Amino acid sequence: MIICRSVEEMRQWLRAQSAYRTGKTRTVGLVPTMGYLHDGHLSLVKRAKRENDYTVLSIFVNPLQFGPTEDFERYPRDEERDLALAEGVGTDAVFLPSLGAMYPDKPLTTVQVAGITEALCGASRPGHFDGVATVVSKLFHIVDPDRAYFGMKDAQQVAVLTQMVNDLNLDTTIVRCPTLREADGLALSSRNVYLTPEERSQATVLYKALQALREALKDRELTVAQAERLLMDTIQQSPLAVIEYAEVRTFPRLEAPARESRMMEWIEHQGTALIAALAVKFGNTRLIDNMVFDHDPE
Repeated sequence: MIICRSVEEMRQWLRAQSAYRTGKTRTVGLVPTMGYLHDGHLSLVKRAKRENDYTVLSIFVNPLQFGPTEDFERYPRDEERDLALAEGVGTDAVFLPSLGAMYPDKPLTTVQVAGITEALCGASRPGHFDGVATVVSKLFHIVDPDRAYFGMKDAQQVAVLTQMVNDLNLDTTIVRCPTLREADGLALSSRNVYLTPEERSQATVLYKALQALREALKDRELTVAQAERLLMDTIQQSPLAVIEYAEVRTFPRLEAPARESRMMEWIEHQGTALIAALAVKFGNTRLIDNMVFDHDPE
């Protein structure tokens, strides 16, 4: 496994692989991360390895996607551990740039995706998805991947980046990968390390709420308003949970369906996937989770 700490090192390595495979099709899979790797990240690498000739893992804590009161400075970092985990699953190259390598000067150019960035996490984190789209656009221009792999735990991010790729005709396919969970249902996240034991125990209520909605959808008359009420009522059974949002939206456009409309009407007759999306704080830790419904729940 090679470690590239500058843009030029990364490009030189990619050019070398291209030259080595002269006359053959060379495919590159990119797994963008902010590090502090867990099994969810590693599952993306494993899939990228199955589907491409070379797999690049990027590790960069991107300041553009953190608000002024958010956890950029304390975001968990462990370079030695990350590199060991990356090598353990057969990563070909790790792109590990410094802040100066990615942003040698204050950027005057950013990427903005309208509409789908304004709901859910975008409503409480203004500018967050501009930072995400900008850094991922830079990574795509540096690595030029055929495929880029993202977990569906960050479903709004997936929707935003898919829209960016389509709108700008970027020659990269966004590959959506399932959310990985602990045995008790908690979605894997680098921020889970912030949770106290009691917060960690209560955080499983997010997945319980999503499962409750999946079961409730067997009632084909269930409305969007009833679904959102069910999500909130279930989460509020956890004394430590502070709900930021618990909403049903279309996916991937993230539009708000009429609250009195039936969910199965959207799914079956309009052919529109719906997402139940959650953001809940436990103490100082903000967790997100979601479930996409695009077929008969039975």
